[in-house]
Amino acid sequence: MQEAGEGVLARAMRVLQCFTDDEPALSAAEIAARTGLPSSTLHRLLATLTEYGLLTRARRHRYTIGARLWELGELSPLSLHLRETALPHMLRLYEATGENVHLAVLDGEPESATALYVGRITGTGSIPTLSRMGGRHPLHTTGVGKALLATRDEAWLQRFFSVPLERETTLSITSEAELRADIERARARGYATTREEMTLGNVSVAAPLARTEGLPPAAIGIVVHIERADERRLSGIVVQAARELSKALREV
Repeated sequence: MQEAGEGVLARAMRVLQCFTDDEPALSAAEIAARTGLPSSTLHRLLATLTEYGLLTRARRHRYTIGARLWELGELSPLSLHLRETALPHMLRLYEATGENVHLAVLDGEPESATALYVGRITGTGSIPTLSRMGGRHPLHTTGVGKALLATRDEAWLQRFFSVPLERETTLSITSEAELRADIERARARGYATTREEMTLGNVSVAAPLARTEGLPPAAIGIVVHIERADERRLSGIVVQAARELSKALREV
């Protein structure tokens, strides 16, 4: 429902946040149902967002995210600084393994934090994954997510564990004690792993990047089929990629 005193920008964000992976195109009626905005207000807002290119009219009287919004997003340091610097290192990881390569950052307050995927390289031989650039996944069930958790201090982790952890597969770790032990292992060896915790049949190996001024905590990792998961080999090249990328980011 519309909140009293809500500004135009807040209403615009409510509209833009209606779009999801599953529903990238929505009708005005669907947007109205999700936002609770009055019809007259919504139609004025949709017209303005479309005029500025933040939304685009699609087939069958539906709306999608506009090119101007994508263009503005590409000006973020996550694109200009982090992803552009990371691409050569991600490509080397892909060439060495032929597997999915992911780059993610920590986003949100501890109680609702997720791994936000800002880079992804895949190929025809890579195992299918749920990830996409701009997508979000839980910290506790992904390799990059666990690598990010390993960089957090105790105060941050206490807030994170104050919210129950959701199970993505039957093998997801949702116990605080078990996940804390996994985080400690990741800290000790310099990389994190998941085994079928986000998607059955998939294994991930990831390492955190060194902190870089102006960027959120970040991690790089790969996802492979469990039958091809040579942890010793994969961890070595992932950790090396994280070190080289961290150095490159400091030099930019």
